[in-house]
Amino acid sequence: MSAHPNPAPVAVRALMPADLEEVVAIDAAIEGRKRRDYIERRLHAARREPALHAQFAAVDSQGLAGFLLARMLHGEFGRSQPALRIEHVGVRQALRGRGVGGQLFGALTAWGARHGARELHTAADWRRADILHWFDRMGFGLAPHHVVESAVEGGAINPDRDGPVALEAGAGPAHEIDYGRKESNDHERLARDRVDVRSMNVADLDAIVRIDRDITGHDRRDYIAGRLAEAMDDASIRVSLTARHEDAVVGYMMARADLGDFGRTEPVAVIDTLGVDPAYTHRGIGQGLLSQLFANLGALGVERVETVVPQRDLDLLGFLYSTGFGASPRLVFTRTLEPA
Repeated sequence: MSAHPNPAPVAVRALMPADLEEVVAIDAAIEGRKRRDYIERRLHAARREPALHAQFAAVDSQGLAGFLLARMLHGEFGRSQPALRIEHVGVRQALRGRGVGGQLFGALTAWGARHGARELHTAADWRRADILHWFDRMGFGLAPHHVVESAVEGGAINPDRDGPVALEAGAGPAHEIDYGRKESNDHERLARDRVDVRSMNVADLDAIVRIDRDITGHDRRDYIAGRLAEAMDDASIRVSLTARHEDAVVGYMMARADLGDFGRTEPVAVIDTLGVDPAYTHRGIGQGLLSQLFANLGALGVERVETVVPQRDLDLLGFLYSTGFGASPRLVFTRTLEPA
């Protein structure tokens, strides 16, 4: 697709590892700083899981004219249908406004339709007029989702999320509070101290799939297994946690550290999967997972955490707002894809 009446003469092909330096240079010209680590990670992710990534290059006689990075979504943010998420797009400065981005977008939509994606999704800061205008030309509209975020602040205690919480007698798992113990303030515990939260490991897969199926009504084993494998492959990218009661998994959270999408220049963690066993709701499980997540992210130097929530999911929005999250300046956009 190209809305330009006289598009630049480029050839579109798959992005390759050898394109790295030119991608970094084009991105730096757009953002005003080099983000080599971010781009290198995105290219590495495509080599590790090629079926989940669509990365295209536009080339002309001078080399790389532009690039587009996207990935398949199979379960992130509670989705049950395959979708594509555009992570980044960039065009060499001399060719901006010449339809190169549209040609890259055309290659992406054709790839997505062939691979069963029903929709395209992306997000950007509402103040980025350049990218918002491009989304509009490519046919995107606002999605019925909110982005909410919270500062990590080095993992420091946030009273809403981590502070002492009094549970009613019998409201939590037996090991959380023993009212018979003779100690002061035994009704006041930090969220991560009241819940047994551990790093996720491969042995947790079956339990997580079961809980997720109970919540969503869908078996998303492949998606969860893929994200778990990613966490095992590089802990600096994924922070994935489980909550346990009597050594059984009763909740989980998957987040990924990122740096890049459409102008983000600070380290950000994105929560893409969160679940609590329906038998253990309202017992501080989600709060404990968030508390430990923020502590871990603070140690990694991540400055902010965000997630995408459907507008209709008032329970999740209420929970996140009650734990210190607020509205983000980032907007979510979507576009349907016609079947191949």
